[in-house]
Amino acid sequence: MTEQSAYAAAGVDIEAGDRAVELMKDAVARSHRPEVLGGLGGFAGFFDASALATYRHPVLATSTDGVGTKVAIAQAMGVYDTIGWDLIGMLVDDLVVTGAEPLFVTDYIACGKVYPERIAAIVSGIAAACTAAGASLLGGETAEHPGLLGPEEFDVAGATTGIVEKDLILGPDRVVAGDVMLALASSGLHANGYSLVRKVIANSGWQLEREVPEFGRTLGEELLTPTRVYASDLLAAIRATEVHAISHITGGGLANNLVRVIPDGIAVDIDRATWTPPAVFEVVQRLGGICDADIEATLNQGVGMVMALPQASVAAAQQVLSAAGIESWIAGQANAAPGAASTVTLRGSHPTR
Repeated sequence: MTEQSAYAAAGVDIEAGDRAVELMKDAVARSHRPEVLGGLGGFAGFFDASALATYRHPVLATSTDGVGTKVAIAQAMGVYDTIGWDLIGMLVDDLVVTGAEPLFVTDYIACGKVYPERIAAIVSGIAAACTAAGASLLGGETAEHPGLLGPEEFDVAGATTGIVEKDLILGPDRVVAGDVMLALASSGLHANGYSLVRKVIANSGWQLEREVPEFGRTLGEELLTPTRVYASDLLAAIRATEVHAISHITGGGLANNLVRVIPDGIAVDIDRATWTPPAVFEVVQRLGGICDADIEATLNQGVGMVMALPQASVAAAQQVLSAAGIESWIAGQANAAPGAASTVTLRGSHPTR
């Protein structure tokens, strides 16, 4: 028995992996910035760092994340070209809130069995989202884990690196009383809270194929809505006007994420009356009998990002965001709270439908 056939007998198909690489090559190449050297197939990816010489004091930023249990919805639906957007949204948008420009991404796909077309679809989605974010998909790994994962099971994760001038890093030290909290609409659930959502759906007896009038499509289609990737548009807004801090609203909800960019001595009030969460949030809450506090501490409630910026910067920021098709609105304000720890309080009620 040859070494390769022995490996195949153990459940690892090298030829399928090679086929997947061939299928994804063009999509990956389209994501490449001019700084990328070489292509797929090497042991490492190369990014020409000579451009960093143009920075006064370059600081590298890095982030790593995954898609989480949303992959179970993709698996059940047999749709694989959208979760790459979820991965990139979780990665590059954690960078951009610091003011950093994402440069490149590496991904990691673990699966029980390599289906070349499936892997290529996943990576094609990752590459397309990288292109939208202005980052290069520099390399990655597809690992076949027979015996550890079932043939249909897989998981997706990745890491990204970006760059920012040291004196332009955004964060709590820039936020002051009087700053406006500009909320940016999410595209839906994004990629957070799916352990709760999947439990609610399972307990309700609803099927992914169920047509839901509130959504105007099936439950599964709504749950697979890709995460909005904000990176390029937020960078444009940062360059167009004065921005003090940005919060990426991910797992933990609006208040828990926003407070991470608010300094001590500042209290932020958010007015729920300024927006109506998309229908998916109300449906999940109703089906699960979930209280307001729990749903707000888990899901983004229709807010993907919050920018803290001076009132004088709001119009310019909204002009950039509107041109990119991103809805935004003033959701609250930072107020002085001398001697107190930073707080974010949600007040009022969302408008009824």
